[in-house]
Amino acid sequence: MVILTSIVCIQMLSVQPDTKPKGCAGCNRKIKDRYLLKALDKYWHEDCLKCACCDCRLGEVGSTLYTKANLILCRRDYLRLFGVTGNCAACSKLIPAFEMVMRAKENVYHLDCFACQLCNQRFCVGDKFFLKNNMILCQTDYEEGLMKEGYAPQVR
Repeated sequence: MVILTSIVCIQMLSVQPDTKPKGCAGCNRKIKDRYLLKALDKYWHEDCLKCACCDCRLGEVGSTLYTKANLILCRRDYLRLFGVTGNCAACSKLIPAFEMVMRAKENVYHLDCFACQLCNQRFCVGDKFFLKNNMILCQTDYEEGLMKEGYAPQVR
């Protein structure tokens, strides 16, 4: 048996005064509020579209929701319940499914572990890094390694 996962967009719509009130998929009452949410091809009060685990209001925490096994979930709870965990390529410790990570090819890293593995320089957005022999290197250490091997990097 395969349980499918859906990622669904949440739309916030303003209710037009001249339209017939829509029924809420959560509580089955008419939506008379100024705004309503549309998700899963249904209409919802803002208070009724909630995560099945943490009860957070999904319209407030983002523009998507996750469904699996007849549950409506926020991103965090979806990853906690159904996400895949793995090990960090630098420290080998477990990375929880809900934690933010950095990727380099097939390697996955904790954010704190994503640094040059020779000099420990942390990388910022936009910094160049190199993956050599499954090690993350800064540009300086990568070029020094090339020099030791007898290869001069090309300057552009």
